Amino acid sequence: MPDETPVIEIRDLHKSYGDLEVLKGVDLVAPKGHVISLIGSSGSGKSTLLRCVNLLEDSQQGEIFFEGEPITWRGRGASRHPADRKQVTRIRTNLSMVFQQFNLWAHMTILQNVMEAPVTVLKRDPASVETAAREYLAKVGIGDKCEMYPAQLSGGQQQRAAIARALCMEPRALLFDEPTSALDPELEQEVVRVIKALAEEGRTMILVTHDMDMARDSSDHVIFLHQGRIEEQGPPDRVFGAPETARLRQFLSATAA
Repeated sequence: MPDETPVIEIRDLHKSYGDLEVLKGVDLVAPKGHVISLIGSSGSGKSTLLRCVNLLEDSQQGEIFFEGEPITWRGRGASRHPADRKQVTRIRTNLSMVFQQFNLWAHMTILQNVMEAPVTVLKRDPASVETAAREYLAKVGIGDKCEMYPAQLSGGQQQRAAIARALCMEPRALLFDEPTSALDPELEQEVVRVIKALAEEGRTMILVTHDMDMARDSSDHVIFLHQGRIEEQGPPDRVFGAPETARLRQFLSATAA
């Protein structure tokens, strides 16, 4: 019988910045090989939730599990933080994150950018990492750009390089935080095609996106966040085709306008 333990599971997560409560008790399950899309208005808590998943932000309440392993915490409320830094490092290396901005090293070639973390953080053999890096760059359609520098690439090409960099870590899950929001529509479609191809391969992904077409076409499950809570969720056909709440209907109407 296959292992049914989710890659990522969140239970009753709360996150505040001072008096501003951004997440108000969120649950999320990302089974292996599933794509979970987070949609909602700006300020609804989508990106904050993703940063909490990757332990870039400390949550004040709730539990986070990675492949069934709970994050261990020290302290309570505003003073809560992960108790085991080695656990954080180990889990974070298995959760590769792709941000809105590409965050490529300007002084390194594209190939060097993709190789950097596996070699320096994971201590992998540089020769085998280079082979993998070239394969991933080819996979995202920029295999001919290996020796170029980020400034020589378009925004869409830079974001595809960032995706190749994430893949080269051989992560258990990929986290995308609005990966196309900094791109114009033409370049956006280059990146959307890559993400859809990854989804078709059965990779585990959590995707924060404003692109409703991508969420509809690529997801196994869609979560609509509103003011820090899950307002509605379900399979994409139902969420987009037969929304049950007035807030979701209003949101979809506004995004379609």
